[in-house]
Amino acid sequence: MHLFAYLTLLVALLACLFLGGIASFLLWTGNQKPVPLVRGGHYFITFLLLLASTILLSALVNSDFSFEYIQSYTNSVMPLFYKVTAFWAGQAGSLLFWAACVALFAFIFAITPSYKNLTESTRLWFWVFHMAVLAVFLLLVTCWSNPFVRLDPPPMEGRGMNPLLMNIGMVFHPPALFLGYAGFTVPACLALAQTMSGNREIEGSWLAISRNFILWAWILLTAGIVLGGWWSYMELGWGGYWAWDPVENASLVPWLTATAFLHTAVLETRRGSLINTNVFLMFLTLVMCFFATYLVRSGVIDSLHAFTDKGVGPPLLVFILFSLGLSVLVMFAGTRYQGKPLSGLMSRSGFLIMAAWLLLLIGFVILLGTMWPVISSAFGTITEGMNERFYNMVCLPFFVLLSLMLVICPWLNWQGGVRKGWAFALVGGVLAGALVLVWFTYGIPEHIDLYNVGSFQLPMGPLAAASAAAIVAGVLLLFATDKGVRKVRSSWGAYGVHIGLALIVLGIAFSGPYQVTKDEVLFPGESMEIDGYTVTYDHWDFDSTPAMDYAEALLFVEKDGAPYGELRPQRRIYTGWDDQYAEVSVIPGFGDEIYATLLSVAQDDSVRVQIKINPLVNWMWIGGTLMCLFPLLGLKRGPRKPRAAASPAKGKKQKKGKK
Repeated sequence: MHLFAYLTLLVALLACLFLGGIASFLLWTGNQKPVPLVRGGHYFITFLLLLASTILLSALVNSDFSFEYIQSYTNSVMPLFYKVTAFWAGQAGSLLFWAACVALFAFIFAITPSYKNLTESTRLWFWVFHMAVLAVFLLLVTCWSNPFVRLDPPPMEGRGMNPLLMNIGMVFHPPALFLGYAGFTVPACLALAQTMSGNREIEGSWLAISRNFILWAWILLTAGIVLGGWWSYMELGWGGYWAWDPVENASLVPWLTATAFLHTAVLETRRGSLINTNVFLMFLTLVMCFFATYLVRSGVIDSLHAFTDKGVGPPLLVFILFSLGLSVLVMFAGTRYQGKPLSGLMSRSGFLIMAAWLLLLIGFVILLGTMWPVISSAFGTITEGMNERFYNMVCLPFFVLLSLMLVICPWLNWQGGVRKGWAFALVGGVLAGALVLVWFTYGIPEHIDLYNVGSFQLPMGPLAAASAAAIVAGVLLLFATDKGVRKVRSSWGAYGVHIGLALIVLGIAFSGPYQVTKDEVLFPGESMEIDGYTVTYDHWDFDSTPAMDYAEALLFVEKDGAPYGELRPQRRIYTGWDDQYAEVSVIPGFGDEIYATLLSVAQDDSVRVQIKINPLVNWMWIGGTLMCLFPLLGLKRGPRKPRAAASPAKGKKQKKGKK
C-alpha cells in the first residue's frame, strides 16, 4: 500500500507535467482543439490526489504505524477525532492536503458554466499556470516530503501528536488556512491567463468569473486566522491571542494583500479602473501564500509553529522567485488595459486606494520584520527577530488609521465631496464622544507605550475603541438613511465585514491595554482580589486517563459578594511527552472574561495560579465570525450569463481601448 500510494503521487506529477506541456505546445502552435484533453487529464490528477489522501486517512484511522508519518503524529490512545486531524498536523500531510485542495478547486472551476464560457486560449493559459503550481506541490511530496515512507519493522506504538495541537481550534484552523491559500490559485491563474489571451471583452472580466472563488478563499483565510488566534488564547495559557510569531505573520501577510485587492477590485467593478493593478495584486496574494509555506517549512525562521526543514525550503524559494518574475513578465508581455481615470484622494475612490496602499504597507512592514534576522545576517550581523514591541509600535498606528478611514469612507462621493453632511457630522460626534468617554472612564493604561505627537501623547487604545464605535454607528446610520444601499446584497456583505472588523478592533483596544493580571500562591480557603473580583481557592485533585495525567484546581469567583462562577484550570502531562501543559479555564462574558491558568501545584496542597481579567475579548471572536459570514451575501447565485462572441471585426475594434 505504501508503494501504491506513492506511485499515485508520482503518476499525478508526471501527468501534471505532461498536460502542462501539451497546453504550452498547443498555445505555441495555435492548435487549440484538444482543450478537453487537458481538462480531463486534470480530473484524473484530482482523482489520484484524492485517492492518495484517502489512503493516508485510512492509515490514520486504523493506527497503521508502518507509515512513518502515522507513527510520528498519532498513537493508539488518541481519539479518532484527532487521528483524522493529524492529516495536516505534519509537514508531509499538510502539503498533500494543500495539493489536493488546489486540484479540487480547479476541478470545481472546470465544471462551472463560467469555465465553459471562456475562450480556448484562456482555458489553455489557465491550465499552463495551474499545472505549474500543482506540479510544485507534487514535486515536494514525491521528492522531499513523502507521507508514505514505510517503517520496517513497524513499531508497536506511535509518538502521538503534539499536545498543543489537540484542541478544537487546531482541528479547523490549519485546514481553513490551507483551503484559503489553495482557493486563491484559481483566480490568480485565471487573471494571468486572461491577461495573456487578451479576451477580456469577449469573456467578461476574470474578476466577475472568479468572484465566488475569491470570496471563498478570503473567507476561509480569515476564518483560519481568527481560529488560530482563538486557539492561541485558549490553549497556550498565556492569555493572549497574537504574539507576532513568524508563522502567525506568515498567514497575515497574504490576508493583507488579499484585502487590499478586494478594495481595488471595487474600483475596477464600479469605476473601470486599476485593471492591470488587480491582476498583479491577485497573483501577489498567491505568491504570499507560497511564502507562508516557505516560512513555515524551510527552517529559515525559528517559530513555535514551524516544521523542521526537510529540504523543501530551497525549491520553495526558487518557485517563489520564479513566480514573482513570471508575474512581472506577464504584466509586460500580456494585454494591458487602459482603465478610466480616478477621482482625487478626498473621494471614495481615493480612500479605497489609500486603504489598499495602507494594507500593503502594513504587510510590507510585517514581512520585513519577520525576515529581519535573515536580512541582517546577510550583512554579517546576527540579530534576533523583531519583538512584539516593534510590531505594536509600528503597525498598531496604521491599523488605527485604517479604522478611522472606515469611519469616513462611506460618507464620501465617488467623484469627491461629502454626502449627507449632517449624518457625517453625527458620526464624527460619535467618534469624539466615544473617545472622551473611554479616555475619562478607563483612563490611559500605564503599562503600554504611548505615541508622542509633538508634546501630545496619543493613546492607541482609546482612539481605536472610539473608531470602532464610530464605524458601527456609521454603518447603522447609513443603512437607516440610504434605501439604495439596503437593496444591494453585496453592500450588506461589505459593510457587515466592516462591522465585524470594528468589533475586533474594539476587543483588541480593551483586552490588550486594559488587561489586568495577577499571580499568587494560595492555600485551601485563601482568596485573592483582582479588579473587583474575589477568587477563592478550594482544593486540587489528581486524575489520569490513558492519554494523560492531570492536576485540576477548583477556584470560586465572587463579584460584589455574590457568586460569579467557578474555574477549573489544569496542568497536564500527556502520554509519551515529558513536558507539562496548561489547560486554561475561563468564565466567559460580553464584558469581562475571567481567565485562569494553573502554574504549579505543591504537596502541601498550595497552588500557584495566574488570573487575568480580559475586558471585551469575546467581541473579537464575535467580530471574526461576522467577517466570515457576511461575505457569503456577496456570492453570486446561479450560472453566469455568457456574452455573445464578438466577430473578428468587432474584436479588433474593441482592442483599440488597450495599450
